[in-house]
Amino acid sequence: MAKHKKDKRAKLVETFNKPKLKNAILNIFYDQPERTYNYKQIADLLKIQDPEIVKLVFVVLEELAESTSLQIVQRGKYKLKSRGGSIIGMVDIQRQGFAYITSEEVEKPVLVSAHNLNHAMDGDKVKVLLYAMHKKQQPEGEVVEVLERAKSVYVGTITKSRNFSFFIPSGKSAFDIFIPNEKLNGAKDGQKAIAKITEWPARAKNPFGEIIEVLGDVGNNNTEMHAILAEFDLPLRFPENVLKAAEKIPDLIPAEEIERRRDMRGITTLTIDPHDAKDFDDALSVRKLENGHWEVGVHIADVSYYVSPGSILDEEAYERATSVYLVDRVVPMLPEKLSNGVCSLRPNEDKLCFSAIFQLDDEAEIQKQWFGRTVIHSDKRFAYEDAQAIIETGEGELKDEVLTLHRLAVKLRESRFKKGSLGFERIEVKFNLDENGKPLSVYFKEAKESNHLVEEFMLLANKRVAEFIGNPEDHKTPRTFVYRIHDKPDPDKLMNFNHFIHKFGYGLQLGTPGQISKSMNLLMTNVRGKNEQNVIETLAIRTMAKAAYSTRNIGHYGLSFEYYTHFTSPIRRYPDVMVHRLLERYLEGGRTVNAPKWEEMCKHSSDMENKAANAERSSIKYKQVEFMQDKIGEEFTGVISGVTDWGIFVELENKCEGMVSVSSLDDDFYIFDEKNYCLVGRHSHRKFQLGDEVKVEIIRANLEKKQLDFRLIKEKQKSRK
Repeated sequence: MAKHKKDKRAKLVETFNKPKLKNAILNIFYDQPERTYNYKQIADLLKIQDPEIVKLVFVVLEELAESTSLQIVQRGKYKLKSRGGSIIGMVDIQRQGFAYITSEEVEKPVLVSAHNLNHAMDGDKVKVLLYAMHKKQQPEGEVVEVLERAKSVYVGTITKSRNFSFFIPSGKSAFDIFIPNEKLNGAKDGQKAIAKITEWPARAKNPFGEIIEVLGDVGNNNTEMHAILAEFDLPLRFPENVLKAAEKIPDLIPAEEIERRRDMRGITTLTIDPHDAKDFDDALSVRKLENGHWEVGVHIADVSYYVSPGSILDEEAYERATSVYLVDRVVPMLPEKLSNGVCSLRPNEDKLCFSAIFQLDDEAEIQKQWFGRTVIHSDKRFAYEDAQAIIETGEGELKDEVLTLHRLAVKLRESRFKKGSLGFERIEVKFNLDENGKPLSVYFKEAKESNHLVEEFMLLANKRVAEFIGNPEDHKTPRTFVYRIHDKPDPDKLMNFNHFIHKFGYGLQLGTPGQISKSMNLLMTNVRGKNEQNVIETLAIRTMAKAAYSTRNIGHYGLSFEYYTHFTSPIRRYPDVMVHRLLERYLEGGRTVNAPKWEEMCKHSSDMENKAANAERSSIKYKQVEFMQDKIGEEFTGVISGVTDWGIFVELENKCEGMVSVSSLDDDFYIFDEKNYCLVGRHSHRKFQLGDEVKVEIIRANLEKKQLDFRLIKEKQKSRK
């Protein structure tokens, strides 16, 4: 019996992703807090034999040491960092005012009441003293020290009285900020502004602050978009010195620079981008060689030529780390002179590039590859719609080149999916806006063959550049590089997801990673066009880990690539600039760079990417609520898209989402069944479950909270019991 349990445990470990492995490793150290271990000893204790998982053990130990959970006692040896009865974690304020502290040091989040937060705010890094508890209880504690503030400034609205004002932060906050009227900086009652906390006396209930910028009137489109950017600590504008530095960059390319590069200007080259794009990161060239192979060039704007390490432009680009795409605007990483001008691969202009050039046979198998700096001349700028028309009709300018690229891309795509790449086709929500930014209608964008054409060659370049550095043929000492990594999914989440989709008649094979991805792709194909498509796709994505940047390569699970990076968008992503610099350094025989420094840069880039994604989602949510605010009292059909203990979320056919509060379900007392994604009536056993179709009435549209409130039209509900 014992042997059976041991074997079962070993099998489960093989499916560990990084968070699960962190938990298992910390448990080993907690059991023996005085012992030291190296990565091989940990792997042996966990019965790990798979070399890839063993490599992941080393990565996790390094990260735990960086996060101060472990200490390095000597090279390769780790020990638990003792803190007595305290932990370090991040604050997650709840709408009721209390907070959960999430930490790698404990399995469950630690509950901290509002009066024990001791001035901690949402997202802060804090030290928490743990209270004594029974094993099965919710751990509780109190904040004893704020180690690092998540924010220095806050976005919110002013409530003004005769002698003083209060600033009410947007989003999650347990505190308002007291503002003396002489520090309002011209802000009027009810306006949106940005405030900075100046002091917080130990015994004061609220912090004191000052207004550092007035954004404008609530409801004004520019005010609201600027508020979203500021809320996520994203820049509103470029500093003057950065704009001046950009303007000094010459438009003409020096002749001696062209001489140093591979000249690709005589080869047919084209770009394919959204119809409203102005920054063209990438171009494709194609020609038939005498040996019968197809030469395909993936040409990427050479931002690193114009932006030197340590320059004003570089420092600003690093801080931003990414362009931000809101509903009505792009907030670029680089000033317009660079992003839309000298770096952008505009048609009929000579441009400097960093290129990956491949020789492919008719089956899209790579016969030869080359990486280096080039000069190109784009012959034609296509919108995706233009290229799609050529693919569908076989007619149009440069049709032979477009159709050849399409045919090769189809082969690459087929090969990629055969090897286990996951294929999530998400629908993009777009708005038609008037001149004031008011949404007039909602529409959806889906990826077509022209999108796949570009995607496949970008993936190819990213993969092969990462392999070239990370897995060199000459097996040199590993060199520090920037990888785009994607961890394996959480096994528990996958099992819960599989349990849920069984209710719809679907199922996954939860064996090897290859079986999981193959059955996941089959599931995505089978749900296409069904009522449950969006719910199942959304839940499937939630089972996946988030992709990130790191110098510690663990592969990319979603793409099923052992090595992957981001090389193809340096105008809008700083990690791509980092990749270009490292690739150039190593092509020239340079030594490896300092790994901890570049890992820190990777972490910053990942953090900024998450902020930008959250800001984009927030702007979409705002426009959805704005679009629906004149439809109060109207009835809509929707699908339950989320279930929590305080209500059910319903997504309408136009992709706008709102909530039916559990307090409005007055026919029974409803209990949240987290495992089965449903609310269940205690007496009636009536279920509200993910994927159920319901009829709702819109009762409230709160623009400030970006929230729609619905009322369930009970007699028209369709529910599975």
